[in-house]
Amino acid sequence: MTVVPRVVLSAPSSGHGTSALSLGLLAALADRGLDVAGFKIGPDQVDAAYLGLAAGRPGRNLDPRLVGPERIAPLFAHGSAGAGLAVVQGTMGLYDSVAGRPETESTAAVAGALRSPVVLMVDVAAMGQSVAALVHGFRAYDEQLWLGGVILNRVASPRHEAMLREALDDIGVPVYGALRRHELPPVLPARRHGLVPAVARDGEAVRAVRRLGEAVAATVDLDRLLVLARSAPELTVDPWSPEPVAGAPAGPRPLVALAGGPGGSYSHPETAELLRAAGAEVVTVDPLRDEALPAGTRALVVGGGLPESYADELSANRRLCIAVAELARTGRPVIAEGTGLLWLARELDGLPMCGVLDAIGASRDGMVIGYREATARTEGVVAAAGTVVVGHKQHAAVLTPRAGERPAWSWDGGAPEGFVWRGVHASQLVPHWAAYPEIAARLVAAAAVEPATAEAPA
Repeated sequence: MTVVPRVVLSAPSSGHGTSALSLGLLAALADRGLDVAGFKIGPDQVDAAYLGLAAGRPGRNLDPRLVGPERIAPLFAHGSAGAGLAVVQGTMGLYDSVAGRPETESTAAVAGALRSPVVLMVDVAAMGQSVAALVHGFRAYDEQLWLGGVILNRVASPRHEAMLREALDDIGVPVYGALRRHELPPVLPARRHGLVPAVARDGEAVRAVRRLGEAVAATVDLDRLLVLARSAPELTVDPWSPEPVAGAPAGPRPLVALAGGPGGSYSHPETAELLRAAGAEVVTVDPLRDEALPAGTRALVVGGGLPESYADELSANRRLCIAVAELARTGRPVIAEGTGLLWLARELDGLPMCGVLDAIGASRDGMVIGYREATARTEGVVAAAGTVVVGHKQHAAVLTPRAGERPAWSWDGGAPEGFVWRGVHASQLVPHWAAYPEIAARLVAAAAVEPATAEAPA
């Protein structure tokens, strides 16, 4: 049983301001001394990292496609344990699903799984009384949805606000706040920086979140919103847990270095929890600043949240590149997801990288983005050959060749991808380890033993 006050923030579509509202709401309530937790629906680790910065505890992704719909409520219960309020930031429009599965993967579906009220954020800059028809349509579309109210964004004037409130009052929908134009300013660091400013606890990012908190505190009725959140019923699920893991190695705990910064890693928070449960000591290494791996490192994990835009910094950190190459050469386990694959290549856009893989990366126009149901082509530290996982890809740069002699994955409609070499498993596919806890167990077991003898280079 889990009793956590909670609210899901959504919108008719992208661009209505739910990201800024979610951050501001968490920051405003944390400033009041409330213990808050933030969640992002979907695979966006950047939004999740900023929610964590605002809340002061790890922001987490709730992605039905990556972890399975049955794990959504348990993961939420785990990540919100002890919180006085949980804010769940939606994705796209309330009923949208990028994969065409709105019944299980939309924000509305997640709200249903969490038995949570939904507050709709509506950009009313070019809207009058029609806001009532819009909101009524969203409420009536799914009778199972609990639409608790709305927050208005980009209101033009007090007269405009009064008109909107009157129209919504006619259909019995509460208004929890009205923000004027520019009251949620675009203050966050540029999106190209990814989650690095949040993970690094960058001063600009901290100040931006504080400003959003001040804006929300001044315009949203926080007390009424808390009443709504506290009306959410019990969740009759057991919280997800990385414990227990059978077969954890005996003896000293092997040290696993996890790429990240002071505010967390580039992996989902559950990754570190699973590694510790599997018997590892987990230490953070910053690939942009640290010049050496932690003393005694027996394995390295580079999560999929590391952005491609930091190629210059990754290349310039030659000492760490050499240390990573040596770790891989000796056969120690190295898991590299997303940009981590590019970091292990010979070069990226002409910049020297770690040189673990005999491949060259190049940035291209456009973005490869989407889910993949992948089959492991080669036995490795991540999975046994033939294992099927669901992962997410989001990248602009590509490697040539796309795969080594022993590829990591294959999927329908695409050539084999990734590299398996000695203890290295490198790919741009990013699975969520909470759905595949055996990855952590396999990695820690491999880290606890001496590596096999050398073999041909990648």
